[in-house]
Amino acid sequence: MKVPRPWSARAWLDTAHVMVGLPVAVILGGLTLVLVVSPPLLPRGLVWATGVQRSRFEAFLGAYIPPMPSPTGWRSPATYRQIGYHLLSPVVSLAAAVLVAAVWGAALVGLLSFTAPMLQPPPLEFLFDLRDDRVVTVFVAVGLVLVLLAPVLARGMAALDLSVARTLLGPSRSELGQRIETLTESRAGVIDAADAERRRIERDLHDGAQQRLVSLAMNLGLARATLTDLPEPAREAIEQAHEEAKLALKELRDFVRGLHPAVLNDQGLDAALSGVAARAPFPVRLRVDIERRTTPTIEAVAFFIVSEALTNIAKHAAATRAEVNVRRERDRLHVLVYDDGCGGARLDGGTGLRGLAQRIDAVDGSLRLSSPLGGPTTIEVDLPCE
Repeated sequence: MKVPRPWSARAWLDTAHVMVGLPVAVILGGLTLVLVVSPPLLPRGLVWATGVQRSRFEAFLGAYIPPMPSPTGWRSPATYRQIGYHLLSPVVSLAAAVLVAAVWGAALVGLLSFTAPMLQPPPLEFLFDLRDDRVVTVFVAVGLVLVLLAPVLARGMAALDLSVARTLLGPSRSELGQRIETLTESRAGVIDAADAERRRIERDLHDGAQQRLVSLAMNLGLARATLTDLPEPAREAIEQAHEEAKLALKELRDFVRGLHPAVLNDQGLDAALSGVAARAPFPVRLRVDIERRTTPTIEAVAFFIVSEALTNIAKHAAATRAEVNVRRERDRLHVLVYDDGCGGARLDGGTGLRGLAQRIDAVDGSLRLSSPLGGPTTIEVDLPCE
């Protein structure tokens, strides 16, 4: 824990948190006692009181306490925990406020002890004499020590208050586990839905727009071959339209293949990666060892990893060859892509590898990149099969 300086904003915010916490805790503790004898108002009242305390922690300490499930009645664990906090908080706040106020007050008295005639308490004249320079020196020294100690004490009391609040007002370990499990399932559902939507778009484009472009290109090619007696401007227009139709068809096929290749659904990862390796402008040694297929989402992630990696190699690595090794070991799918290029690849160096990392993180996979200057570059990916 970093020790705040006495003149820092952190020291004064901690002190304000402790001092404001006492009246707030007393008021909310009294309200809780009233709510305990009024069960119909208990759930809503506890939610409001807990919200006030959460706001205090966020305003003074910048600390966010995750919400727990809303209390539903006496049988709810959240009810007992919130009641316990609001009844315990006045005790903790009283002790913290008294200690912090006493230390700050003693520090102020010590530092101002040189004003002896005004500060000398008559009942304590028999213990010390603030008109004595030696006594004043001791008081000032003690005041300086307490000034340095007061922010530490305020920080500690605020941390204690926050710890109690997080324990009693925040979600329990079991609730956090359930929430993480729910979020994991929701994320998996979103990823599967997105992958299914990509497959649907691929099928629609393949069966719709792509077929129309094929038909258009064929008709223009037929017209280009048969209508040879047309004026030269007309023949040039047909030829240009034919070339544009073929170019549009090629671009659409590349887009559909990159969106989600149909061969991946029909024949699996081995056949899909074979097509990617065959289209690479350099020799690619491919080895796929998968006894049984994984889920469609994981297959799609593995395909795009290899496809994007080979694209990056072609654009940036100046490699003469590459190797791709995909194997399944129990419930994990391992993907390795190697090239003998110039190296120097970084995860933060461009959108390609960064996009790969995000896609891998989305399915709880791991990515290791080794790419020293001068090469070679190795990308190792580990993916869950389910």
